[in-house]
Amino acid sequence: MESPAATARTPRRRCPAGSSGPGRALLAALLLLAAGLLVQPAAARPLKLLTFGDSLIHGYGLPAGETFPAQLETALRAEGHDVTVINGGNSGDTTAAGRARLDWALSDDPDLVLVTLGGNDMLRGLEPAETYRNLDAILARLKAEGLPVLLTGMLAQRNLGADYAAEFDAVFPRLAEEYDVAFYPFFLEGVALQPDLNQPDGLHPNGAGVAVIVEAILPALRPLIEAAQARGSDG
Repeated sequence: MESPAATARTPRRRCPAGSSGPGRALLAALLLLAAGLLVQPAAARPLKLLTFGDSLIHGYGLPAGETFPAQLETALRAEGHDVTVINGGNSGDTTAAGRARLDWALSDDPDLVLVTLGGNDMLRGLEPAETYRNLDAILARLKAEGLPVLLTGMLAQRNLGADYAAEFDAVFPRLAEEYDVAFYPFFLEGVALQPDLNQPDGLHPNGAGVAVIVEAILPALRPLIEAAQARGSDG
């Protein structure tokens, strides 16, 4: 026999089917939130610009923050470009040495490449035909990878003779035309032979000299950056 208390117990209320009780509403909200998160596009990664070259890229004699790649990245980010500039320079590299290590440099999976090589070929008096062959192989590989390129030129010292200078200087515009790549005629434009913009050796820019180079080269580089970013947003 049940006690009076038991018989007086209030029956448990049940939510009718299809009701919008608080538990069911919370579950629906969580499901909507999860669905929204699933359809959110992945955040775009920074564009990778490989600067590939010799000591002019590597930053011979400069502290880390004053090298060409470091100053270039700072300038691009100040303009609103989400770009990581990779220092692919190696002091002392000839075009042959650069060609030999290109596979290793490309392991960083860059989106575009700036090439600055040839100065050490000239300083060693190597045949311009050899400089041409090596740069030709580098550009052919970059083309096969589908990578946009900015090729920067070098100019021979005039004391090497008029014939050598003419042949060497012609290597870079010739290759730029053959591969239809962006071209900046002289990497050291505005800095070469300027004592206040170079280190004591007279060959390598100091931090102020690098800043001049970065400012001068940006107009040639911006279209490639913007085109690469547009391709990334379309993809």
